[in-house]
Amino acid sequence: MTETDSTTLRCPGCREARGTLGLLSILRKLKSTPDQEVRILLLGLDNGGKTTLLKQLASEDISHITPTQGFNIKSVQSQGFKLNVWDIGGQRKIRPYWKNYFENTDVLIYVIDSADRKRFEETGQELAELLEEEKLSGVPVLVFANKQDLLTAAPASEIAEGLNLHTIRDRVWQIQSCSALTGEGVQDGMNWVCKSVNSRRK
Repeated sequence: MTETDSTTLRCPGCREARGTLGLLSILRKLKSTPDQEVRILLLGLDNGGKTTLLKQLASEDISHITPTQGFNIKSVQSQGFKLNVWDIGGQRKIRPYWKNYFENTDVLIYVIDSADRKRFEETGQELAELLEEEKLSGVPVLVFANKQDLLTAAPASEIAEGLNLHTIRDRVWQIQSCSALTGEGVQDGMNWVCKSVNSRRK
């Protein structure tokens, strides 16, 4: 028996919807105590593809995506596991509120538009500031180098070098090429997330 919840909260009102989420294969890899909750924070600049990624994970329709004005939450309960993914809007005016969601984060997923080279510096600064946050200290970081389906996309290795990811010493991290649109690379990234959660909780 699987129970799924899909909730979208927007400012000022909120809307609730229910859908079928395709995360069972990921959840089965999380071997630990019953009813374990995993909190994943999904951040990145606006238009990076966070909501598309979230819907791809949830096996939902991605043909109509609107910018996230508040935040989206998706939760899945299965076999004693509950995975909570918080997708926070990335517009400049919303970013100061990111800190309200840092508490009890198990994994930070940071999404980058690999084809938007003009904003690499901006996205790098935001990521650097997140890594300095006390409440995110030691939290594993997965960087999704998204939009690899575009011909203009920079490879993950180039982005990793530009963001100086190799200088990160206080936590485990991974950069994963992906396309939220096609789903390519998304599962590989989430497998890494599961391994990171398990190793931290042993």
